[in-house]
Amino acid sequence: MAAYRSHDDGFEPLHDDVRRLGAYVGQIVAESDGSDLYDDVEALRRACRDVRRGTAEVDPQSLVDALPLEQAERVARSFAVLFHLVNLAEERHRVRVLRSRDRIGEAPSRDSLAGAVAALGTADAIEALRTVEVHPVFTAHPTEARRRAVVTALHRIADELDRGDDPRIGDSERIEADRRVREEIATLWRTSLLREQRLDPLDEVRTTMAVFDETLFRLAPALYRVTEAALLATTGGLDDDTVPGGDAPVTPAYLALGSWVGGDRDGNPHVTAEITREVLDIQADHVLRALENAATRIGRSLSQGTRLAPPSRELAAALDADTTAHPKTIAAIARSAADQPHRQKVVFASARIRATRTRDADLAYRSPTELLDDLRLVQTSLAASGSARSAYGELQHLIWQVETFGFHLAELELRQHSAIHRRALDDLAAHDGAPSEDMTREVLATFRVMAALQDRWGTRACRRYIVSMCSSADDLSAVTSLARHALGDRASSLELSVIPLFETGEDLRGCVGVLDEWIGSLASPPSQVEVMLGYSDSAKDIGPLSATLLLYDAQAALAAWAARNDIELTLFHGRGGSLGRGGGPVNRAILAQPPGSVAGRFKVTEQGEVIHARYGNPRIAERHLEQVTGAVLLAGTKSNEDRNAAAAARFNDLGHQMEAASRAAYRDLVETDGFADFFARVSPLDELSDLAIGSRPARRSGGAGSLQLADLRAIPWVFAWSQTRCNLTGWFGLGSGLAAAPDMDELRTAYREWPLFTALIDNAEMSLAKTDRAVAERYLALGDRPDITERILAELDLSTSYVLEVLDTDRLLAGRRILRAAVDLRNPYVDALSHLQLRALTALRQGNYADDAEERRLRELLLLTVNGVAAGLQNTG
Repeated sequence: MAAYRSHDDGFEPLHDDVRRLGAYVGQIVAESDGSDLYDDVEALRRACRDVRRGTAEVDPQSLVDALPLEQAERVARSFAVLFHLVNLAEERHRVRVLRSRDRIGEAPSRDSLAGAVAALGTADAIEALRTVEVHPVFTAHPTEARRRAVVTALHRIADELDRGDDPRIGDSERIEADRRVREEIATLWRTSLLREQRLDPLDEVRTTMAVFDETLFRLAPALYRVTEAALLATTGGLDDDTVPGGDAPVTPAYLALGSWVGGDRDGNPHVTAEITREVLDIQADHVLRALENAATRIGRSLSQGTRLAPPSRELAAALDADTTAHPKTIAAIARSAADQPHRQKVVFASARIRATRTRDADLAYRSPTELLDDLRLVQTSLAASGSARSAYGELQHLIWQVETFGFHLAELELRQHSAIHRRALDDLAAHDGAPSEDMTREVLATFRVMAALQDRWGTRACRRYIVSMCSSADDLSAVTSLARHALGDRASSLELSVIPLFETGEDLRGCVGVLDEWIGSLASPPSQVEVMLGYSDSAKDIGPLSATLLLYDAQAALAAWAARNDIELTLFHGRGGSLGRGGGPVNRAILAQPPGSVAGRFKVTEQGEVIHARYGNPRIAERHLEQVTGAVLLAGTKSNEDRNAAAAARFNDLGHQMEAASRAAYRDLVETDGFADFFARVSPLDELSDLAIGSRPARRSGGAGSLQLADLRAIPWVFAWSQTRCNLTGWFGLGSGLAAAPDMDELRTAYREWPLFTALIDNAEMSLAKTDRAVAERYLALGDRPDITERILAELDLSTSYVLEVLDTDRLLAGRRILRAAVDLRNPYVDALSHLQLRALTALRQGNYADDAEERRLRELLLLTVNGVAAGLQNTG
C-alpha cells in the first residue's frame, strides 16, 4: 500500500518508517486477501488524493458505493490499520527528535525544564520546587477507541523496529527483526479493531494499571533526575565527567497522581461503592508489587561489606531489633547476605512490603512513612560509610517512588452529580433518616467505603469528593450532610475534601458567590480549597470562544477570592484531549493563566487516548511532564504574571465584545428547533455507544428516547462532530465573535500580546485545518435541514476567513509547516474512510438495507470507519 510522503529531508527517518510500514501493510493485504483488495484500496487512495490535487477524474464516493459490502469493510480495515501504524511511526519520530535535542552544552529551549530553571536562576528554582505540585488525574472517560490488544500489538511492532534500528546488531539479527515486524503486522491485520464487549469499571482500572506498570512507576524518578540535571546544568556543573548522583538530591517528589477510574459515579450506574473498594485494592496490589520488586532488586545490589562500608550505629541497632522480632526472616535473608547489613535491611524491607500486600499484620508496614524511615536509615548509613553514589542512586529512586505513590498508587477521587445528592437528602428527610431508594443507599455506602479505605490505606488514598454541576452552596453542604447520615459519630474522623465542579457558563459566572456562601456556613473557614473547572461542558454550553474567555475570568475571580480570604487555592482543570474540550498544548495554557491562579500547583484530568499519547511511551511522558513542570515554575514569575495582567486589562473590552457575540451565535444554533435531531441524523452519534469503549453511558440519565443536548455528555458531542469532518465544537461562534471586534488591527495586536488569545486562535486554526468543508457538507445534507446546514457552513467560512486575517496569511497552518504537512498528507486517507462511513451512515439513516443481516454489516462498516477516522485525526472526544 502506498504511503504518504513529503519532501522535508529533515524528516526522512519518519518518511522511511511510514513508507516501509505502508509497504508491509500492502504486502500483508495482498497475501491475506488477494490482489483485488489491494487494487481497490489503491484505487480509492488515488481518487481521494486526486480530489485534493484538483485532478480527479472519478468521485471517490462512486468507487465506495460500487464495492460489495464485505469488500468495503476490508478496505476500511486497511486504512484503519495503516493509520495505527502511521501514528506509531510518528511516535517513534518524536522520541528520535527528543533524543537528538538532548545535548549537554547547548542552550536549553524556553519550553523545557532546563529553560525554566535558567530563566529563574538555580536558587529561586530550588525554592520554588519546594511547593510545586504537578497532579495529573487519570479518568475512564471513553475516548480511547483502540482495543488493548491493538495497543499491545503496536508496542510489539515498535519493539521490533527499535531492535532493527540498533546499530550494534548484524545483518542476520536485522533480518529477523524485519521478519518479526511483518509477522506482527499480519497478526494486527487479523485482529479485530473493535471491542466485542463493553468495558466495565474493573476493565478500565486494569487498562490504567497497564500504563502504571509499563511507564509511570519508572517515570517518577526519571522526571526527578531530569529536574536534578536541570538544576546542575544552570550552575555549569553538568558535563560528560560530572553527573548527578554523588550528593543528596534537592528535588522533592512533586508529582502527585490521582484517578477517577472506579470513583467517578456521575451518570455511571456501574460504579458502585463495592467497585470503588475493589479498585483501590487493585491499585494497592500493583504499587506494592512494584515496590517489592524494586526493593528486592536494589537490596541485592547493595553488596557492600561491613569492613569496607560499616553500618551506622542506628542501622546496626535496627537490624538487631529486626532479628529479635523476626528471627527466621532475618536468618533467611542473612544466609545470602552475610556481612552485608545494607543489603539485609533493604531486602527485609521488601519482605515487609510483601507482607503489607498479603495482609500479614505481624510483619506489614503500617504506613508508607515507616518504609521511608527504613530506606532513609540505609541511605544515611551508606552516605556516611563513603558509598554516596549507592545512597543517592537507585535507592533514592525507590524513596522517590514511595513518596510519589505511597501504598495506594493514586488517590482515588469520587465524583457524583449534585442532583443525586439532593434526591438522597429528600429521601432521607421523608423517611426519618432511613433510605427508601437504592440510589440513596448507594450514596451512603460510598461514604462508608471512603472511610474504610482511609482506615486501610491512609487518608491520602481517598479523600476528595467532587460535586458535578455545582450551582449553590447547598450542593457542597449536601456532601457533609450525607457523610453524617452514613457514618454518624464516625463522620468527624473522616477526612473529606469537598470540591465544587463549575461547568456551565452560568455557574462559572457565579462561582465566587457560591464559595462565599459556602465558607460562610462553616464553623471555621478552610485554609485550603480546591475548585474544579469544566472545560468540556462549558464549551458545549456556550461555545469554545465564550468558554475560553469565561474560564479565564472565573480563574481570575477565584484567585482574587482566595487572596482576600487568605486561602490556598488549587484549581483543578477538567480538560479533554480534543480542542473542543479544552485540549491543546498544556504548557502554553499554563503560561496564559491569570496572575495568582497557578501558584505552583497544576492539577488536570488526563483521559482516554490522551493517557496513551502522553504516557504510553516513557520518553514522551518524561518530556510532557518536564514541559508542564517548567511552565508551572514560570507561571508564577513576576514577568509572566505582569504580562498576563496587562494583556487582560488592555483587551478586556475586546474580550467582552467577542464573548457576547460568539455566545449569541452559538446558542442561537443549538437552540434551533430540531437541532438535536439534526445532529443525531448527520453524525454517527447513536452508533458510538456500540464501540463499547467505556462503561459510562453517553447520556447522564442513561436513558433512550428523544435526544436532549443538555443530557448528552461532552465526549460523544465532540466525538460525533469530529467524525463528520466538521469539527464544529472547536470553532463554531469564533467567526461571529471575531467579527464583533472594532477592527482587524486590534485583533492582530491581541494575537501578538495576549497569550490567552494567542492560544485560542492557534487551537482554532488547528481545528479548522482538520475540518473538510466538502466532506462535511455531505454529512450535513443527511439532516435534510438546509437552513441549519447553511448556518453551519456560513460560520465555518466566517471563522476561517477571520483566523486567516488575524494570522495575516492565506492558508491555515502556514506558519507551522511540519504540522501543515502532517495534516495535508493524512487528509486523503481520512477522506477515504469518510466516504466509506458516508456510505454506511446514509444507508442506515435512510433504511436502505435488505434485512437485519445487512443492517448489522452496515453498522460494522460504520464502526470500523469511526475507529479509523479517530486514528487518522488522532482524537476522539
